[in-house]
Amino acid sequence: MIRISPPSQAGTVGKPGSQFSGTAYPYVTLPSTDGVTINNVVFTPGARTHWHRHEHGQILQVLAGRGLIQSQGAPTEVLHQGDTVWIPPGETHWHGAAPDSFMTHTAISLGTTEWAEPVSDDDYTADVGFEKETPA
Repeated sequence: MIRISPPSQAGTVGKPGSQFSGTAYPYVTLPSTDGVTINNVVFTPGARTHWHRHEHGQILQVLAGRGLIQSQGAPTEVLHQGDTVWIPPGETHWHGAAPDSFMTHTAISLGTTEWAEPVSDDDYTADVGFEKETPA
């Protein structure tokens, strides 16, 4: 059966401190339906998710700004407006805004999400040439 979630039924998800470092504005556009959750998230400069993984993977679509993403044990990579990212099932990762840019993305999460610890400042700025700074 088709399900429509009008804006009046969507809303902010959780408390940002439980899943994010810095200031981020998550907005649920589709509450979990058949194991799929869709969120739009606006990250202020330096804001990022905590380490996490998704049972069946995740798709990110960068709508605006510039961001960073890292899988555990891999280098940090830069995200740009228009990028689409596939994160495989069970891969521990984080994503967020660059230190000097806002970033907005749509996150399509498949299955359950398991949240872990915050991303350290060293992990946040590793391998991308940005100055280390703590988000507000």
